Amino acid sequence: MPRTSYEPIHKFPLQPDPAPDSPRPSWPLVGLFILALIAAIALARDFLMPITFALLLFFVFVPVRRRLTRLGVPPILTATGVVFGLMFSIIGLGWSVSGPAGQLIADMPQIQSALTEKLQRLRGTFETIDTAMTQMEEGSESSSTNEEGESPGFDVATAILDGLYTTPGIMGQVALTLFLLFFLLASGDLIYLKIVQSFDTLREKRNAYSALREIEESLGSYLGAITLINAGLGVAIGLAMWALGMPSPLLFGLLAFALNFIPYLGAITGVGIALLVALVTFSDVFWPVMVALTYLTLTTLEGQLITPYFVARRLQMNAVVVFLTVALWAWLWSVIGMIIAVPLLVVISVICDHVPGLEKLGNFLAGDDPVPLAEDEPEPEPVADISHPEPEAMLTPLPDPRV
Repeated sequence: MPRTSYEPIHKFPLQPDPAPDSPRPSWPLVGLFILALIAAIALARDFLMPITFALLLFFVFVPVRRRLTRLGVPPILTATGVVFGLMFSIIGLGWSVSGPAGQLIADMPQIQSALTEKLQRLRGTFETIDTAMTQMEEGSESSSTNEEGESPGFDVATAILDGLYTTPGIMGQVALTLFLLFFLLASGDLIYLKIVQSFDTLREKRNAYSALREIEESLGSYLGAITLINAGLGVAIGLAMWALGMPSPLLFGLLAFALNFIPYLGAITGVGIALLVALVTFSDVFWPVMVALTYLTLTTLEGQLITPYFVARRLQMNAVVVFLTVALWAWLWSVIGMIIAVPLLVVISVICDHVPGLEKLGNFLAGDDPVPLAEDEPEPEPVADISHPEPEAMLTPLPDPRV
């Protein structure tokens, strides 16, 4: 009787099933998520703005806290010093601005009447445009004027009431920012430790810690350099306005310092404000033009020469991306969004450099000069494989070496 062989049948197979393919993202769902995220950021601006400011300031001051900790200073003492220093700086800045700003508000009716007179004088030089606009106004119904046909003037009481209405909200956001910054700095390295522990492998933990350290280094370098440059620009513009005979040169210097944190739009706004004030101050057109050109020249020198020299090359961003980011955050969070747009872009760029799969996005955000594209080279001809010759080559007779 022949021997019969049996093969064992395993109820549980020894070879594991191949891993299923990862599902591809649904782009309509991704688009809806992005739209919902943008809407949430816009609606929660009063809550998210102080938190974002506190996190950015935390990355800026955490190297200071780390150095002082090595010298034996407790983190809670460092946090107290940083918070009180920022608070006294805000109070001092507000006190220095209060005098010129109050005088400006008190003189606003006279400034408005003088500006209206100057604009009407300039408008008289364009008779054709004036006539065409008059005909258009007569043919259309206007509801923006009062019964006398005059536009309402500037109301000082209304401006003061509006300021008093918005001041508590601003003070609450500043207080939330300072309190959150205090707790972040006083906690030591607890935040970094929790972020690193949220990853599984040792390689991911190292990449996360490297990204955190590079974020604080990049933000510290960028904001530190930009703050010093803006302070120098504010001093230069203040002295220039004083030399040209402009009123409140200190206010112009502080305004230039604050507006220069906003890329592109800050300089344009400063030039426009200086031109309007100069039109009211001087009787002719020459000096207002000189004031605007002086302001524009100083900001251009700062933006084209000083900032690229002192700011590291790796911190420079793509100009188109910077402009679009500033416009987006201006739409979401107004002036505060324009100030924090570039620091947030720096953080996103650093994260892209450390997350696998986002390197191309980080390269797109960077402001480095692109590598020149090489000309297309002809593809090399394929080399015949001599280890496996073709049948025709095997059948071809070799030449006789004796011939």
